[in-house]
Amino acid sequence: MFDMFNAVVSGFYQVLNPSTFSLMLIGIAVGFWVGILPGLGGPTTLALMLPFIFKMSPVEAFAFLLGMSAVTATTGDITSVLFGVPGEPTTASTIVDGHPMAKKGEAGRALGAVLMSSLVGAIFGAFFLAVSIPVVRPLVLTFGSPEFFMIGLLGVTFVVSLSGGNLLKGLIAGGIGFCLAMIGLDPISGIQRYTFGQLFLWDGIGLVPVTVGLFAIPEVIDLAVQGGAISKEKVGKLGGVLEGVKDTFRHWWLVVRCSALGAYVGIMPGMGGGVGQWIAYAHAVQSSPNKERFGKGAVEGVLGPGAANNSTLGGAFIPTIAFGVPGSVVMAILLGAFIIQGIVPGPDMLLPPPKGKLDLTFSFVWIIVLSNLITVGICFLFLNQLAKITQVRGSLIIPFIILLIYLGGFAEKNAFQDMLVVLAFGALGWVLVKLDWQRPPLLLGLVLGPLMENRLFLSTDNYGLAWLRRPGVVIIFLLILIGIFYPIIKERWGKKEKTRIEALPASEPEIVVEKGPERFWDIVFTSFIVVVLALALWQSKDFGIRAGLFPWSIGIPVLTLAIVQLILELAGKTTRTVGFADDADVPKAVVYSRTTSVIGWMFGFLIAIWLLGFLYAVPITTLLYLKTAGREKWPITILLTLLCWGVFYGLFDYSLNIPFPEGWLFSWFQ
Repeated sequence: MFDMFNAVVSGFYQVLNPSTFSLMLIGIAVGFWVGILPGLGGPTTLALMLPFIFKMSPVEAFAFLLGMSAVTATTGDITSVLFGVPGEPTTASTIVDGHPMAKKGEAGRALGAVLMSSLVGAIFGAFFLAVSIPVVRPLVLTFGSPEFFMIGLLGVTFVVSLSGGNLLKGLIAGGIGFCLAMIGLDPISGIQRYTFGQLFLWDGIGLVPVTVGLFAIPEVIDLAVQGGAISKEKVGKLGGVLEGVKDTFRHWWLVVRCSALGAYVGIMPGMGGGVGQWIAYAHAVQSSPNKERFGKGAVEGVLGPGAANNSTLGGAFIPTIAFGVPGSVVMAILLGAFIIQGIVPGPDMLLPPPKGKLDLTFSFVWIIVLSNLITVGICFLFLNQLAKITQVRGSLIIPFIILLIYLGGFAEKNAFQDMLVVLAFGALGWVLVKLDWQRPPLLLGLVLGPLMENRLFLSTDNYGLAWLRRPGVVIIFLLILIGIFYPIIKERWGKKEKTRIEALPASEPEIVVEKGPERFWDIVFTSFIVVVLALALWQSKDFGIRAGLFPWSIGIPVLTLAIVQLILELAGKTTRTVGFADDADVPKAVVYSRTTSVIGWMFGFLIAIWLLGFLYAVPITTLLYLKTAGREKWPITILLTLLCWGVFYGLFDYSLNIPFPEGWLFSWFQ
């Protein structure tokens, strides 16, 4: 115990060393802007920064890298709330309720809530890492492949909560996400699945392009259609920042529970923050007596993911340090830093000096705590200004958001084709919103898919069907049944029955379509889903046992559910809520005109990038949009164009040297 205490104190003093602390501040500054700017991504930036640590000591290297990665999830929530564009893939769930709060004039409250809950989650995750060190080995070794697969299924049951009032649509959307996760080369047999001869699909569909497309593009279209600013109401003096901080402590038990969920999910190798945020959001929905508020600006929907995002980092460190098994993509890159520094993860990291490096392990704990304290403090100083961004005219913001959308699509793999993926999923996301299909379950399925497929194969290959009788599997299966049926039973027993219309804010009336031509599009879209799933299932018959196991296991039940949904729609047994109900306040002719215009500009931006490359397309398209579509005056147009190009060139091209394509015209003339 005395050795443990000495290691804690020694780790703290190492972090406070002037050179170490300075490098941590530099890492925080980089991570701060990386988190705010969608598309660059924490893992990408970590990989770019690895060459800088060769001449650093171990504690300096990890102060720099970990300080940077520890804050990206925190600052990534800022753009998720303000613009509906995830600054990080792990902050996507914050959009679901955070951005609607911004549109209602509660941007400051949402930011205050998410930042304070993020701080609590980060401290909880660091504490969780510290107290787990003595017991980490038996904790992780209790799980095998069957249990990991069941954990994935347990995540699927949370789709029930994420689906709002339509369980069937939510399950189908989650199944579509699983099917999208199958695209690419099978990791064992190497068989191509659903690649259609396209080389860029061999690695599958990236999470960042899908996330940006599903969530950001529908919001840009909505902003263009509505006109005006992002927020429909005036932000108060402080934008409700202090109210958001108070919300964290009003719902402190929810924040603690979601922090614990995030930390525990972080332990599971391969799951990471992408899963933890959605599980935390689903838990916030399930545990609320008024589930109808979620998706429309419920502060609990911001607090849960905010806490889980940051606590996941502490949990993910546990298997990385103890076994060299990275708990997330960030941990996999940090594992490279271990190798560069000549450090071997394992027992040495858990033993006190001089035999081990327990003091270095505890320095990680202090870096996580201090970097988040500093980041949140800086954010609170500027929240008033950040919240007022939502009052800026949409015409001034839209070209910058479109640029960020395409940067987000390109930056993950540096592939032009991923920007086409962004557009495709943007169109899908817009249709899903209009036809009242839930987007979060689809994204959750895409995140969980690779984990579930890998664990399913290992379970059946090692144990046959006997793995279904393992005690851990049975226990998790019972939890799955409870997660599915408890909300249904609770609703039917009818504790406080409220109509969905009463639960909505007055500014966003719910429109339920019982009859009429609108139902035609529901039938068309569901029929399209049935056809696509049937064709995918038919193609999978040639995959073989290994590559076809997961497609068959998922495709058959999802196709069955889609057929049931189609039958219900043909029979007129379904109702839906019209997405973006505020469109009712805008004449239809104006809606069609503005929608067509902004979609045209999105295609125009992409064509300009293809022809001229990012470096020239950015200033030209920004200038043209501001002057022609936005009808802004020349001074503000030129100023914003220069600012946009300067930030893009200085950060992405000059400083980070991201290999942007030069453009077809320039390559053609060479």
